[in-house]
Amino acid sequence: HGAGKSYLGFILYDLVLRPRGVGTVFGVETRAELVERSRALAQRLGFERMRFVATTVQDATTSTDLPEQVDIVTALHACDTATDDAIAFGLAKKARHMVLVPCCQAEVAGVLRRNKALSLSRTPLSEIWRHPLHTREFGSQITNVLRCLQLEAHGYQVTVTELVGWEHSMKNELILARKTGGPKRSARERLQQVLQELNLQELTQRFAV
Repeated sequence: HGAGKSYLGFILYDLVLRPRGVGTVFGVETRAELVERSRALAQRLGFERMRFVATTVQDATTSTDLPEQVDIVTALHACDTATDDAIAFGLAKKARHMVLVPCCQAEVAGVLRRNKALSLSRTPLSEIWRHPLHTREFGSQITNVLRCLQLEAHGYQVTVTELVGWEHSMKNELILARKTGGPKRSARERLQQVLQELNLQELTQRFAV
């Protein structure tokens, strides 16, 4: 999981893995001081099957400190493109499940903003994001739509729901993905069509299938 202070990892270990006596939690975090703090806490609690790696999620894909395959990938409030890195990691590691709570998606909104003049001349749909506030909100929403299509194209069954009520957090969109089969051409084609229609072709690699 994308670690941070590893609160989620410790909760998962204590409530799910520890009672069963099987499974290992791997935490990936770039800040070395947080990795050391998590290692010390795991040792103090006797959580022997917790491992923490000081690296980026991108580099973790090829790190020898992690297994070739993982069962579940979690990313809680992974800011901006960190959620995309978690998805890419899960795809590379052939994860059976992904649990994602995206946060502060700005990349797509930036592309919409940069290409706004061209989009306004091409499609009336660009009125959806013509105003700056709508650009930010629509950009955030379409980011998660593209992520869901990407996962579906890779053979995952996707459910989108709330993590908590809106009164507790505005960053509460929960994406649940479960591997159920092989690649889905219809989802791949729909993803490419959305990128084309919204003038987001430069993000094709970001949402690669």
